[in-house]
Amino acid sequence: MNNSNEAREPKRCAGPDRHTRPPRFQMPVGACDCHAHIFGPQAQFPYSPQRSYTPEDCTVDDYIKLLATLGIDRAVIVHGGAHGTDNAATLNALERMGPRARGVAVMPPGCPLPERERMHALGMRGYRLSTVVGGGVGFDQLEALADEAQQLGWHLVLHFKHADELVSLLPRLQALRVDIVLDHMARIRGDEGVDSPAFEALASLMDAGRAWVKLASLYRLSSQPYPHADMLPMIHRVAKHWPDRIIWGSNWPHPICDVSMPNDGDLVDLIPLWVPDVAVQQKLLVDNPAALYGF
Repeated sequence: MNNSNEAREPKRCAGPDRHTRPPRFQMPVGACDCHAHIFGPQAQFPYSPQRSYTPEDCTVDDYIKLLATLGIDRAVIVHGGAHGTDNAATLNALERMGPRARGVAVMPPGCPLPERERMHALGMRGYRLSTVVGGGVGFDQLEALADEAQQLGWHLVLHFKHADELVSLLPRLQALRVDIVLDHMARIRGDEGVDSPAFEALASLMDAGRAWVKLASLYRLSSQPYPHADMLPMIHRVAKHWPDRIIWGSNWPHPICDVSMPNDGDLVDLIPLWVPDVAVQQKLLVDNPAALYGF
């Protein structure tokens, strides 16, 4: 019986490296971290009983301090799976951070329009669907959420567990009439690369003009240590061919991190390696987030 109970206990996550190294790379004015989560404090915003992991409290105050250290002006709070479909912690973060912040919700279809309009006024701009975390919303709700997203000009964020899910989902995605964001570069691993069926599916969506690639959490997809050189061919390909459709995110506080916990200063210093062209850096960090999230 004890072993059974332990098996059902959500996995406890290591917290982030709280000694953030100031990066050498200087962010441009208006730069945006397009992927971060706020967790807790649990005393105010309890975690979902259906969650698949238990993170440390990683609060709005913690995150604002991180942004200051990294030199980042704007942020997108992606609702974290530990809170399930109760978006209160993320909405509170948006209210606290004001016009510099936007959000992505995790919620099933059916929320009344006035409530969604209230969320929009606070900065919500999309829905996230995931096959990675428990207690959230899966791709069975794809079309229904796309219909609701279209009403307010929102987009869909797709969080895959495996890159081959993108290939299977491709016909349904091609039929949508809303923008989609491929979280973590659609989870395509460095050892799969630009010749993989998943990258071909990504390219077809990008060519159609409704998809965006999020360069975040790529340290999980590499088979090599920092600076994760095996990811560069894919990163350079998307930056060259679709510079107006790429965005960057820290993935702070790095929940469910199954590799060495990164320091966020080190992640920022990868940006000029990924995108050496200063004009494309401006698109990646400032112009593209402003267009997608309405800054």
